[in-house]
Amino acid sequence: MDAFAVSICKGLAAGKVTKKEYLACGVWFGAFQAIMPFAGYMVGANFEKYITMIAPWVAFGLLTLIGGNMIREALAPDEEVTPGFDIKTMFMMAVATSIDALAVGITFVAVPVKVLGSGRLPNVVFAVAVIGIITFIISTAGVKIGSVFGDRYKSGSEIMGGTILIFIGFRSLITYLDRSQTLSDNETIFGMLIPLIGTLLGSAVIYAKKSRVTEDVRMVLVGSGSGIMLSIAVWGMIEPSIDGLGKANVKGIIPVTICFFAGVILQVILDKIIPHTHVYSEITEGPRSRLDPEIKVMLTEVIHHIPEGIALGAIYAAHFMKTEWISSSVATVLAIAIAFQNIPEAIYVSLPIGEKGSNAGKAFFMGVVSGVPIPLLGVITIVLVVLFPGMLPYIMAVAGGALIFTTIEEIPHIASERDNDKGTLAFTVGFALVMLMIFLM
Repeated sequence: MDAFAVSICKGLAAGKVTKKEYLACGVWFGAFQAIMPFAGYMVGANFEKYITMIAPWVAFGLLTLIGGNMIREALAPDEEVTPGFDIKTMFMMAVATSIDALAVGITFVAVPVKVLGSGRLPNVVFAVAVIGIITFIISTAGVKIGSVFGDRYKSGSEIMGGTILIFIGFRSLITYLDRSQTLSDNETIFGMLIPLIGTLLGSAVIYAKKSRVTEDVRMVLVGSGSGIMLSIAVWGMIEPSIDGLGKANVKGIIPVTICFFAGVILQVILDKIIPHTHVYSEITEGPRSRLDPEIKVMLTEVIHHIPEGIALGAIYAAHFMKTEWISSSVATVLAIAIAFQNIPEAIYVSLPIGEKGSNAGKAFFMGVVSGVPIPLLGVITIVLVVLFPGMLPYIMAVAGGALIFTTIEEIPHIASERDNDKGTLAFTVGFALVMLMIFLM
C-alpha cells in the first residue's frame, strides 16, 4: 500500500505515462519490496537465539511504528513527488518506500511464515516473492490510477495499509503472550478481521464519486443493521448462554438475566463517560469536551463496536474450545453478519465527517478507527475465555444485553421523519437472515 500510494503520486506528477514507465515503476518497487524483507530476515535469523525472547515485542513495536507513520503521512499535507522515471529517481523512491520492509523482514523470526510444507527459508523466499509480485501489480496499477484519476485514493491506501500493519503487530504480541496457543489458529485470526473488512468497505464510500446517501437508502441501512444486531444479540448470544447454563435448570436464567443487565449498564456507563455525537440528530452525549466534532462522531461508533468485539471474541473462543452447546459454524456466521452491519456504521462516520469539510483521507481514517475495537476486544476476550472457560456463558449474556441496548438506543437518532416502512422492512429482513444463518448453517 505504501508503494501503491507513491505510484499514484508518480502517475499524478507525470501526467501522461507510457506502458514502459508503468512496468518500470512496478519492477523497481516490486524488486525492492521483496529484497528488503529477505535481507531483514537474514539479519534476524543470524541473531535468532539472542532475540527469541524479545522478537514479539520488537515485531509489535516496529509494525506499530511503521503503520502509525503510514497513517500520519496519509493525514499530513502532500509532499512533492518527482515526475521522472530515471534510474536515480526510481532507486531513491524504491529505497524510501521499502526501507520499512527491512524491519518487517526481521519480524519473520517472531512471526514465522508457514505456507509450504518445508523448512523456514523456502517459506520466507516464497513470502518475499509474493510480496514482490503483489507490489509489482499494484504499483503498475497505481501509476495508471494516478495518471487517470489523480490522488483521491492515495491517503486511503496508506491508512488501510497502516491499519493492517498495526493489527499484525498487535496479533504477534498477543499470540506470544497467549500460552494457550489459541491465536495460532489462523481461522480465529481471520474471523477477527472479517468485521474490519466491512468497516474498511463502508469507510471507503467517501472516495465514491457520489458520496451522499439518500434518505431512503439510509433508512434501509439503519433498519437492516439494527435487525442484524438484534438477531445476533438474541440468537447468537443470549439463547446460547442459556443453553450453556442448562435449559433444564430454571436457576440458570437468573445469572443470564443479571449478566444481561450488566451489559446494559456497561453501555449506559460508556454513554455517560465518553463524549460522542449522534451524527444525524446532532445530539451530543457524555461529559463536556474540547474534542474535535469529527472525533466525537467517531466515538459514537466506537461505543457501539465494544459489545460487538466482546461478542465475536466469545463466540470464537467457544469455536476454538469446541463447545458442544454452540454450533461450529456460528462463529463465521456472526463474523460475516457483523461485517455487513459495520458497512453502514462506517458510512455514518466517514460521510458526515466528509460533509463537514474534512478531507477524504481523514474521513476514511476516522471510519476505519471506529471499527478497530472489534478485533482488539475480540482477541482480548478470546484469551480471557480460554483462560477461564466457565466465564463464557456469562460473557455472552453481557454482550447480548449491551448489543440490545446499543441497537434500541441508536434507532431514534438515525431514523427518518418520513414514513419509515422501508427501514422497518429492512429490519425484519436483517433479523430473519441472521436467524436463518445461525440455525441452518
